[in-house]
Amino acid sequence: MKRYKAVIFDWDGTVMDSTASIVGAIQAACQDLALPVPSVEDASWVIGLSLKEALMRCAPTLREEQVPLFMDRYRHHFFLCDQQQVLFDGIVPLFEHLKQQDVRLGVATGKSRLGLNRVLQAHQLVHHFDCTRCADETEGKPHPAMLFEIMETLELKPHEVLMVGDTTHDVQMASNAGVDSMAVTYGAHSKRTLLMSQPTVMVSSVREMRNWLAARL
Repeated sequence: MKRYKAVIFDWDGTVMDSTASIVGAIQAACQDLALPVPSVEDASWVIGLSLKEALMRCAPTLREEQVPLFMDRYRHHFFLCDQQQVLFDGIVPLFEHLKQQDVRLGVATGKSRLGLNRVLQAHQLVHHFDCTRCADETEGKPHPAMLFEIMETLELKPHEVLMVGDTTHDVQMASNAGVDSMAVTYGAHSKRTLLMSQPTVMVSSVREMRNWLAARL
């Protein structure tokens, strides 16, 4: 049985219950700019992608000069939902348990560096992670750059790392980096969609995640 030395987490939809806030903010920003409003399915699908890729999918008629205004309206609506965004039950105890087992922890997220730092500080989680990477500092998912950079920083090999995420973008990024993946079914992408990306394992809760990891650390 493979033993992992590091677990890398996606953030939105994996660690934090923020999927509905992101979808609502995307739809509201489109409405503000009189753009066609994407469906919940389409807005959910882009979570975790780089900004450029997300906009191409959700707002294909958005002109380049409108992007700053779109982002301003998106942030406005997203922050209105700030109090609704909570960490999934059991995730912080899991982080603490993994640290006690000398497992290295990381984050690979489509959030901006400013956004990730903000939420890590707000929830007093900065010290839990050994290395973090954001989409605005390197290539976005499913490009493997974030994982490659984390592995280089932590001096780890692909077989020593597990990527945990709620979207096919996370699973594909892991596959592109030669890393095993755990798909969680409580986030942005459906179980059926996740199955098509062929993750190493799928779990439906943080408890299941912890149980699966228990014998593999």
